[in-house]
Amino acid sequence: MIKSMTGFGRAETVFAETYEIGVQIKSVNHRYADYSIKTPRIYSFLEEHIRSCLSGCVSRGKIEVYVSITKIDDDNKQVRLNKALAQSYIESLRGLSEFGLSDDISMSTLSAFGDIFDVEYKEIDEETVTAAIDEALRIALDGFTAMRISEGERLKASILEHLDSLGEHLEAVKKRSPETVAEYGERLKKRLCDTLSEIGATADESRILTEVAIFADKVAVDEETVRLGSHIKAFKTALDEDGPIGKKLDFIVQEMNRETNTIGSKCNDIELTKHVVDMKSIIEKIREQIQNIE
Repeated sequence: MIKSMTGFGRAETVFAETYEIGVQIKSVNHRYADYSIKTPRIYSFLEEHIRSCLSGCVSRGKIEVYVSITKIDDDNKQVRLNKALAQSYIESLRGLSEFGLSDDISMSTLSAFGDIFDVEYKEIDEETVTAAIDEALRIALDGFTAMRISEGERLKASILEHLDSLGEHLEAVKKRSPETVAEYGERLKKRLCDTLSEIGATADESRILTEVAIFADKVAVDEETVRLGSHIKAFKTALDEDGPIGKKLDFIVQEMNRETNTIGSKCNDIELTKHVVDMKSIIEKIREQIQNIE
């Protein structure tokens, strides 16, 4: 199933009436898998677990994950007074009395020096927190994946329309190409006959056929049109494959563009040139769209 690299999902859950969990996942297109996971500092041990969960369902894209965790009965923190540092501040403040200042030191004065308090964290039950995050992560991933699939189907429908249009132009090129050779033969024969009639001579039919054959060889695009048609079929087949297909589609588009350029280099007909220009425009639109396919 085709998936877009653009997606978004979020979830907010309460685990065992203990933890309030928030998870937000969003992604944009990227050449490789690039993960950015942000959790509260004390829960940084979760990052590798979250990365492992994501790698199982996302192979390409720039993925950003934001996690918030609040303990409902927050007893994780303990505040301790750094008595030695507080005493040092008191002695330093009293030293200001030599400047004629009154000693008005109070608790509010000392509390302004935040570094006299040390915040310590109790040991965290990592297994419980991991279980708490899994539920929210699953819900967020479900929404994230659903959006990627929906966007992927929209891209697929649009690309198939472009491929059908490309195929129509290709059929027009296949039909028109032999006509240009026949028209060249008629023009060549007419010019030779007109020129030779002025001197009473006749045109050498075999020589005309030889020139036409040389021209036909120069402008022949049979091989290119066959290969381009094969690439279109391969592209449509790939769109129905499971798993990541973005890189494969990118390669096929390069080959499609190569064949179209070769056809264009052999064109000496205005109608054919118009078709080639339209084909290159369609291929470029397809190339832009597949940049967002995983």
